[in-house]
Amino acid sequence: MKVSAIICAAGKGERAGFSKNKLLAPLYGAPALFHTLQAFDIPTVDEVVVASSPADFEEISALCAPFCYKTVLGGATRTDSVYCALKECTGDIVLIHDGARPFVSRDIIEGCIASVKNNRSGICAVPVTDTIAVADGGRIREVPDRSSLFSIQTPQGFFREDIAVAYELAVNDGRTYTDDSAVFRQYVGEPALCAGSRDNVKLTFKSDFAREYPAMNAAVGQAIGIGADVHVFGKKQDFVTLCGVKVPHICGLIAHSDGDVPVHAAMDALLSAAGLKDIGHYFPDTDPAYGGADSMELLKKVAKLIRGEGFAPLNLSVTIRAEQPRLAPHIERMKDNLAKALCIPPERVGVSAGTCEKLGFVGQGLGIEASAAVLLERKA
Repeated sequence: MKVSAIICAAGKGERAGFSKNKLLAPLYGAPALFHTLQAFDIPTVDEVVVASSPADFEEISALCAPFCYKTVLGGATRTDSVYCALKECTGDIVLIHDGARPFVSRDIIEGCIASVKNNRSGICAVPVTDTIAVADGGRIREVPDRSSLFSIQTPQGFFREDIAVAYELAVNDGRTYTDDSAVFRQYVGEPALCAGSRDNVKLTFKSDFAREYPAMNAAVGQAIGIGADVHVFGKKQDFVTLCGVKVPHICGLIAHSDGDVPVHAAMDALLSAAGLKDIGHYFPDTDPAYGGADSMELLKKVAKLIRGEGFAPLNLSVTIRAEQPRLAPHIERMKDNLAKALCIPPERVGVSAGTCEKLGFVGQGLGIEASAAVLLERKA
């Protein structure tokens, strides 16, 4: 099932006492929202939509750009913002998360997804440990049994068709909610709890930004990977696909997928640097699902795999060897395509092309060879 995540970042966070949205205030050397965005950059989440206010839209969009997340305008209330973001989600499952909870872990996110699959919903929560009193006029009126009390957190997960209908009804009824489980409970049914964490705290006050949490996202090194691939001419078509560009030629390359040689080399370089298996393991040529597959889309999947392992690409260098066709006019488009797939600036991508001076397999015009080198930054 495809999983979408909504991150609510359209509020003002006035209780924190900053002059701007608290999510843009610094936390461990970066805006607090950056850490929340990074937490959802894992293979099990396919799509992220971030709701922003008009005032913060430009800055939040810039934070989302390296992750290839979509930014949408929210509304006057949290209910309105989630409703706007839901319209942009395409996943079967939707997780809704507060941008002010940057300490959410991968285990929590994946546990929430599993709860939706098994129970139709997943509301992250932790048992209450303090005694809770119901008061009126400064006097305690009731002390509930805390064994049945839970502190509700986010993310909160649902099937998209359920929560979309619930929010549609809530907006039509003119009701506002501060919690997604309340919307689900009002219009769909009783939501199911799943495991949260006491570390998954919400940044509410300025003092929350000064707590002694473990340092996040500290770089602990870099990793280099290399990859290579080759394909033979012979497919009956009038182009070859290289770095997502259809270059005119008398015939195509024979391959199970679209035969994008340099992209295959880049994929193996990325996987190698991250210490993962090669592309044949993840996209076997015995699987009909990858017949004629768009290699640029497979490259995006590989990029997500390595990010899930705690890596981020810093740069990529690709070399293509071919007697024909002439590639120079297409190099810039190739660079742009690779940069977009990896979510890095085009200036960090190098693509060079040359011949083999009539030597060997490539020099005889029988096919195309490519090699790639990549530098990854590893995060703690």
